[in-house]
Amino acid sequence: MNTPSGSGNGGSGFALFNLGFRPFYLLAALLATAAVPIWLAQYTGLIGHGAYLSGLAWHAHELIFGFAVAVIVGFLLTAARNWTSLPTPTGGLLAALAGLWLAGRVLVYTGPGPLAAAVDVAFLPAAALALWFPLYRSRNRNLFFVGLLSLFAAANLAFHLAYAGAIQMSAHAQIRFALYLVVLIVTIMGGRVIPSFTGNALRAARVRVSAKLDNGVIALTVFALAADLAFPGSLWTGAVCLLTAAAHALRLWGWDPLATRRTPILWILHLSYAWISVGFILLGLSAFGLVPGALAAHAFGVGAVGGMILGMMTRTARGHTGRPLQVGPSEVAAYVLVQLAALVRVGGALLLPGAYVQLLVTAGALWTAAFVLFLLVYFPILTQPRADGRPG
Repeated sequence: MNTPSGSGNGGSGFALFNLGFRPFYLLAALLATAAVPIWLAQYTGLIGHGAYLSGLAWHAHELIFGFAVAVIVGFLLTAARNWTSLPTPTGGLLAALAGLWLAGRVLVYTGPGPLAAAVDVAFLPAAALALWFPLYRSRNRNLFFVGLLSLFAAANLAFHLAYAGAIQMSAHAQIRFALYLVVLIVTIMGGRVIPSFTGNALRAARVRVSAKLDNGVIALTVFALAADLAFPGSLWTGAVCLLTAAAHALRLWGWDPLATRRTPILWILHLSYAWISVGFILLGLSAFGLVPGALAAHAFGVGAVGGMILGMMTRTARGHTGRPLQVGPSEVAAYVLVQLAALVRVGGALLLPGAYVQLLVTAGALWTAAFVLFLLVYFPILTQPRADGRPG
């Protein structure tokens, strides 16, 4: 991805609010390191539950509407500047937006409920509005991302209303809908960046991209996820999910994933994308009653989303701060740890159901260690000015 132009001091000093990716990547990683240990401590009875959201509801909500949404917003605010050559929030405005996200995280745990819901729900419309201005003014083709953020906002509002009993809907269903939106975003953006990054970095890679296949995979993904939401457990939903898994695998194979085996900053993206196929296989098998449905959710959430987020945060943070697109041992270890977390959480639960709690704690420790490593390496990168002295 190209380096964004625009405001921001390229000299010495504190650069956290120079561009959208900086605060949101940092805050997302901090939440990733805290949320899973807190939930595990609640689950095992070591600490009490939060005053508002608690237990599984808090865990699921924060990893989607907190962690994943923060990374998506940070990425989009940065990318929109490249796409349009128009400004996106920086400085005080960006700090206020990040502060609104942070206030939502605190209040969702501490309450009171009505205030927590109001503050948390306010973040996504504010982010969507900040993204809408440059995309609309430039008539950019990526304006649909504003619609996706609006869908996230609607799902979050419905979640809080359902959790409070104000509407007759399942709060869990809103979490599942939001997770599927993230999977759809990974499907769309993965199809844009993974083959491009691979072909540009590895001239020997035989990357094949088909617009018809890409459009078909996106359409199948939407159809399969909608089918699971509307008709969970039906045989035809299971069949569509298995077909979608095969389509994703075919698409990935065309990007020549084996060519990336010696390039960690690339193989993490390919391997994470492969978890989408695994997730759809498990979703299809769960519709046939062969495996628990939670396995598919964690294949998507930990393997695909967690892995892709870690890979994209490291790559884009390096690119947008003027550093080489190469990672060191700490980043490689983080990549391995997040993939092991997915394997333990999904494969371990499938093969060793009797050791569920031990596997849960192990997967949580692996996930947390991955994002601790990210923070150790990228805290100075995200808070200090660009290495090349340019703005951003």
